[in-house]
Amino acid sequence: MSSSSADAPSPGPTGTGNGPAVSRREFDALFDTVRTWGRWVPADRGAWNRVTADHVRRATARVRSGWVVPMALPWNTRPGPDNRKPALHHMTDLGDVETPEPSAYKDFIAVEYHGKGVTHLDALCHIAYRGQLYDGRTAREVVDAAGARFGAVSTLGPLVTTGVLLDLPAVLGIRWLEPGQAVHAKDIIAAEKALDVTIGEGDAVLLRSGHIRRRRELGAWDPDTASAGFHVDAVPLLAERGIVLLGGDGDSDVRPSPVDGVHSPVHALAAAAMGVPLLDNLDLEALSAATAEAGRHEFLLVVAPLNVPGGTGSPINPVAVL
Repeated sequence: MSSSSADAPSPGPTGTGNGPAVSRREFDALFDTVRTWGRWVPADRGAWNRVTADHVRRATARVRSGWVVPMALPWNTRPGPDNRKPALHHMTDLGDVETPEPSAYKDFIAVEYHGKGVTHLDALCHIAYRGQLYDGRTAREVVDAAGARFGAVSTLGPLVTTGVLLDLPAVLGIRWLEPGQAVHAKDIIAAEKALDVTIGEGDAVLLRSGHIRRRRELGAWDPDTASAGFHVDAVPLLAERGIVLLGGDGDSDVRPSPVDGVHSPVHALAAAAMGVPLLDNLDLEALSAATAEAGRHEFLLVVAPLNVPGGTGSPINPVAVL
């Protein structure tokens, strides 16, 4: 797609929509195929147990230019079709009550971050499928009004590993994928070839669909209704490669969902089956430009969530270092 017109939807990498449709029976079989329950101790760190000191050393060795690229959206306090519960930010001290010197200025922030307006990390306690969290833990038994006793973000801690940017618009020579466009396993393989990268064990995979660029140029829309993202048929390949984190400038799921009755199937497969946390709502535009200039799409990735005991995730500012 040239994207010269807002009325000209992208043909996308493998067609024009979110299909093919997947039945619930097929999805359940796929879930059972990719799940890694019982593999790691501690279980509630899930796939992050894959990352060893050797992975960290290899990731840091990828730094050449020293370019540091943050990936968080600005703190979004403005309501919109993709920000139904805006974040809060107000001043609590304007320096007029401080004696003696110096004066101080203070503020307050708060947010319900699981949504489309805030860059955030999903911990493993955030997603249950068939009533079960990762590792077969019964969600109602370990998550209550006090928070989560399994799979909390505080258990995850920070992640330092190799990040891989799958920049689909760059591969296809377009400005963005249109909302509703699915990315399939064969698109991942084609992108690896075009970008000269290979997703490996312990890597974090970030999908750029061009969501943020499209929003900036054409305006906001409801991404719960339509957004570009992975089709479930891409997940077995990612599972085979041994990824530890999945993220994107959307929320990784193509919408509408191709699975009847499952609104976020990639979330269910990644978090509940594979123990892979997710990064949602990244701004990957600066990273796209930096990787294009550097001529490489692998980099050191640093993900440091807030230490919230019992938390289902965290607002976050992931950083890529090239």
